[in-house]
Order: sequence, then C-alpha cells, then structure tokens
Amino acid sequence: MRKIGVAILGLGVVGGGTYEILAKNREKMQDTYGYDIEVIAVMDKNQERLAELSIPKEAFAKSIMEVAMNPDVHIVVETIGGITIAKEFVTACLECGKTVVTANKEMIAKNFIELHNLARQNNAGLYYEASCVGGTPIIRTIVDSMQGNDIESITGIVNGTTNYILSKMSDEGCSYQDALAQAQALGFAEADPTSDVEGFDSMYKLSILTSLSFNGEVAIDNIKCEGISSIQKEDIAYGKELGYTIKLLAIGKKTPKGIDVRVHPTLIKKKNPLAAVDGAFNGVKIVGDAVGEIMLYGKGAGALPTGSAIVSDILYASKFLESDHYYPTLSKAFKNNKFTFTNDYDCSYYIRLLVADKLGVLGQVGKWLSSEGVSVREIRQKDKNAEGLNTILLTTHETTERKLNNAMEKLKDYQDICKVGAVIRVE
Repeated sequence: MRKIGVAILGLGVVGGGTYEILAKNREKMQDTYGYDIEVIAVMDKNQERLAELSIPKEAFAKSIMEVAMNPDVHIVVETIGGITIAKEFVTACLECGKTVVTANKEMIAKNFIELHNLARQNNAGLYYEASCVGGTPIIRTIVDSMQGNDIESITGIVNGTTNYILSKMSDEGCSYQDALAQAQALGFAEADPTSDVEGFDSMYKLSILTSLSFNGEVAIDNIKCEGISSIQKEDIAYGKELGYTIKLLAIGKKTPKGIDVRVHPTLIKKKNPLAAVDGAFNGVKIVGDAVGEIMLYGKGAGALPTGSAIVSDILYASKFLESDHYYPTLSKAFKNNKFTFTNDYDCSYYIRLLVADKLGVLGQVGKWLSSEGVSVREIRQKDKNAEGLNTILLTTHETTERKLNNAMEKLKDYQDICKVGAVIRVE
C-alpha cells in the first residue's frame, strides 16, 4: 500500500477540518482507495491548536523549507488564506516539486497562470477544488466531466454569506444591517465582511471558473463587480410583487460581442432553479453545447464541506504521484486564447424611482427611456410615501448597458424625478 505523506499549512477552521477528516477516515481510505494518507507535518502560529487537534508535537514544522524539502511529504495543503505568505509558501513547495492542494481562491485567481506554470515546470500537482463553491465538486465537473462540450455559460450563487443575508431579507423582512449581524453571529460572515458583501469573493471564484470553462485566462480586471450593501428591503419586497427574487449572481457568458463576465445583485424569476437556493447554500448552472443545462447545489463554505473538497483533491492527486503527475487542467491551447471582453452586455433592468405627484410624470419617464432605445416591459405606480412622493416601479425589455446608462442620466436631469431609488439587473 502506497503511503502518502501530507503537510497542512494553517490549522484554522478549514485546515483543522481537513485534519479531522483525514484522521477519522484514514482506515476507510486505505480500504477503499489503497492509500495510507498520514499528516506528518503541520505549520501554524497557534501552538495550542496542536493539542486541540491531538497532533503530535514532532509533526510541527518550524519553516516552510522544512516542509518543502522533506522527502516524506508528497502533498502540501495550504489553508493559510490571504495571498502574501500563502503565495510565498506555495511557490516554495511547487519549486521543490511538491503537489499543492489549496482552498485559496484569491491567491489562485490573482496568480492563475504563474502558479500553473510553476507546477508544470516542476512536475508538481496543483489542485484547488475547494476554492470554489465549498464541498460542491464544480471544478472537477468542468475539467473532468465536460470535455465533450463547448461550455457556453456559467451562472451561479457562489457566496454563501451574501445568499444568507439576501435570504433573511426576503424571508423575514430584515434590513441589510440586521441580516449581516445575524450572519456574523452565526459565523457565516467575517468581522470585516467586505470581500463577501462587495462581491470580491464571488469575483475571484468567477475568474477561476470561467478561465477553466472557456479555456483561456479570465483575469479579475475583466470582471464587473458590484456587491449587495446597497440593496434595500423595499426592493426585495417590490421584486416579490413582480415575481422575482434577488440573488448575488456570478455570470460568465460567451456572446457575439465577446466574453461577458460580471458579479452583481440580480432579480431572477421565482421559477428559475437558482431562486430556490436559500441560506448559506450555493448553486451553479452550467450550459454546454452538447449536454445543455446542468445544475450543481451544495454547501458553499464551512470546515467540513471545504475540508471534504480538499480531501477529495488529496486522494485525486495521489493517483498522479508515481508518474508524470502534473494534472494539466490548462490545455496547450489555453495560453493562446486571447479573449475579447465586453462591458456593454445585453440585460433587462428593474428601476425604482421616487417622483413628484404630478400629472404626466409616468408618461415622461417612458418617453425619456424610449428616446435612448430602452423599451418598458412593465410599469407600476405605488401610493404616495410620507414625503408626498410617488414610487414608480418598472422593468425593461432586454437592452444594452450603454443605452440604459444613457437613459438614466437623462432621467436624473428631469426635475420631477426626485430620486433614483434602485437600478437592478434582471436575468
């Protein structure tokens, strides 16, 4: 039986969860897969974690080179997070020919080509299933199960924190701040939730998923990114009236204009499968030219779901250790694919306006939109608010981002429109 030595860098929530799964299931993995996987080295600032996880003191490594140069370490698991130290450690391990498994989506997204090249040059493995959608096997699906397809689009809820917040706002009428506070109390959101709520976490994941799906680099600089911090509970309520629910979507599409990649709050019809993805769960829809639509659903974060994906990568990587074990997720054509990107994508929109209570305002709004080529699908006027202003809700037919922005600039100059309450894209 082949013995596989593993080192874990960082024993926080994910690293600790990974250690627990490996220790608990060691005999099962021996019987099922024929590998004796043992954690023989760990690195963490907190020495107390060794005792908490019952890790023997002799497994503690004092430096990254002690890990990278250890001939008994075959696979290094990076769960430190961040990009500076994590990248330094991962680079050292890859340069020494060690296979690396990581959940670090920011590091992978920002250094995608560099890290893959390092792995290839040193005949080392690089695996990152746990970086996207937690324990749901989306990367393996794209890389291993979709080879017979030209992937046309990938659309999903890929951040559990924002989905939990929006679900609370929708189901219980919570304000954004109250829903965020609940997410933090339950450990779904960090003390500083910026990466999640402003869409950066979803952006990193979309960069990785679309790069693999479209077989070429989709850098984060090409992705339009908006978060959920400006979403108001009245727009969630009005969206329900119109038959929609709001989700933070990561969207990647091949279009005649070029690659369309964006992260933003989106109104989707309640019959859309993604509308049923509630709480801290994730869901992703992939469309291939041969298979059509497939849907993946599961927990997007947490110690054990993410640890599950890491352990899956460890077992998968073990198959490639005895030979040319670099797993080529990037094809030879990958580096030659230079995409054209578009930021003038086609979309429908929901608009909420606060207007003066005057005759003819409704018609004037439609006129201004029409003058820029924006066609109204549905329009409703609500009762006056406490300030004596009317609320106008409208949705548009599909138009371009440029036309919509031009129309909104005109509307802002119209004196009877007191405020643009919200502009939210509709898929």
